[in-house]
Amino acid sequence: MPRASEPRLGPPGTRKTATRADLLNAVYASCPMLSRAQAKEIFEMALEEISSALVQGEPVKLRSFGLFLVRSKRERIGRNPRTGVEVPIKPRRVLTFKPSPVLCASVNGMVAEEEAEDSDLS
Repeated sequence: MPRASEPRLGPPGTRKTATRADLLNAVYASCPMLSRAQAKEIFEMALEEISSALVQGEPVKLRSFGLFLVRSKRERIGRNPRTGVEVPIKPRRVLTFKPSPVLCASVNGMVAEEEAEDSDLS
């Protein structure tokens, strides 16, 4: 039986996590004029730019993919569900992701309105 954190789509054993290496290989494969070292450098620079913007609290919007935001959470009182003991939770910043309608539609096997409009123009 799958755990709650595991996706339930597809038969067991067919799921694969996209790793940093897989993404790097995709960049390398899509740009044959670049060496593997150059592709890695470009990929790492893109990740560094995204990371540094988020560390500074800036939102990162990737069209047709989604929006990464940093939210500040205030200090609050939490409760241990097992014992019922109240515990203070310190203020912190959390990273959130809001997928674009295009990505949501793609995940659900549909064509998003934005993609449909783009294809009508060509």
